Amino acid sequence: MQKLVIHGGHRLQGEISISGAKNAALPLLCTSLLTADTLTLQNIPHLRDVTTMRALLEQTGVRILANEPGTAELSAASITNPTASYDMVKTMRAAILVLGPLLARTGQAYISLPGGCAIGMRPVDQHIKGLQAMGAEISIEQGYIRAQASRLTGTRIVMDLVTVTGTENLMMAATLASGTTILENAAREPEVTDLADCLIRMGAKIEGAGSDIIVIHGVDRLHGCSHTVMPDRIETGTFLTAATACGGDLTLTRTRADTLDVVLGKLTEAGASIETGEGWIRLRMQQRPQPVSLRTAPYPAFPTDMQAQFMAMNCIADGTAVITETIFENRFMHVQELKRLNADIQVEGNTAIVRGIPRLDGASVMATDLRASACLIIAGLVAQGETIVDRIYHLDRGYEHIERKLTQAGAQITRTN
Repeated sequence: MQKLVIHGGHRLQGEISISGAKNAALPLLCTSLLTADTLTLQNIPHLRDVTTMRALLEQTGVRILANEPGTAELSAASITNPTASYDMVKTMRAAILVLGPLLARTGQAYISLPGGCAIGMRPVDQHIKGLQAMGAEISIEQGYIRAQASRLTGTRIVMDLVTVTGTENLMMAATLASGTTILENAAREPEVTDLADCLIRMGAKIEGAGSDIIVIHGVDRLHGCSHTVMPDRIETGTFLTAATACGGDLTLTRTRADTLDVVLGKLTEAGASIETGEGWIRLRMQQRPQPVSLRTAPYPAFPTDMQAQFMAMNCIADGTAVITETIFENRFMHVQELKRLNADIQVEGNTAIVRGIPRLDGASVMATDLRASACLIIAGLVAQGETIVDRIYHLDRGYEHIERKLTQAGAQITRTN
């Protein structure tokens, strides 16, 4: 099993190019199921979850041609197998995103229910209830969702809670429904807007993406298009947080500052100097960070996917920070690993009290999920001595060449078996 070996204490300087967003690329790949024409996607990140999604789409009958890195031409002229097996879904919960497109295009879908998740429950009941409201007949048989509909019908759907994949699934399904669908309490994440932009290029009629009410007027068919996946805002935030913790002068390119307002504000609160422009962000940090308290919530509030990284930064801040996690019930599993590096953290329910200390000490730690892996890398970068991060296979699900990018910015980090 591969590990990362980190020698901390080095400032981050130079330039890093940001990859396409995993959380945008996965639903965008699924839009190929909605048309018989060719969909061309650019800026696709090379990640394990993306590879899994492509394999799943190919199993359904989608032909995928990749002539150059980061680009793919997808053709679903013939969908032969509207199924997502448990073997696929158990490794990547986002596989549920094929449910809506398959049902809308072919009138049927047979999708495995997602299994457990390390960071907490992520039920798909909102997906199912929304599709049933649109006229689908859905049953649960031996761990699979069996869905059928001659043609979905537009309706008003009020989601009980904000769900990104639920919003995306229902929005894709509604593009080919008869009549108008109104999604209320919809997710507002930039990745949802990116998906809507692609669907509109394909001929969909969508209004309100980026707000909590999205209106979709169904059409008879969609056509192909070319679309560029948006930059990864979580990768961007991770590198900026690392530079704030380590100190230095780091410029990120091929990114978007407008998707990170609250994160940039919190990093400024920590003491970082930030400049932004079209496609770039520059962060300079000269001193020990100030503590930053935060509370996670759906976009546009502070993202749960950045909570762990900020906790690592707060471990060496000059004061005490209070971090409250409201999205996932098990997203403090990195706390015990940070304590192995001598961090002073106390957890009370869904709140962590982090008392900053001047330095962390290197040790062997184990990653429990994707963002916990990034958290432990940041902690290793500021720790004295050697830190070894085990179980880094999580990283390859959401960060493209993270150790290579950090190395080019001055970090001492290597991957080893």
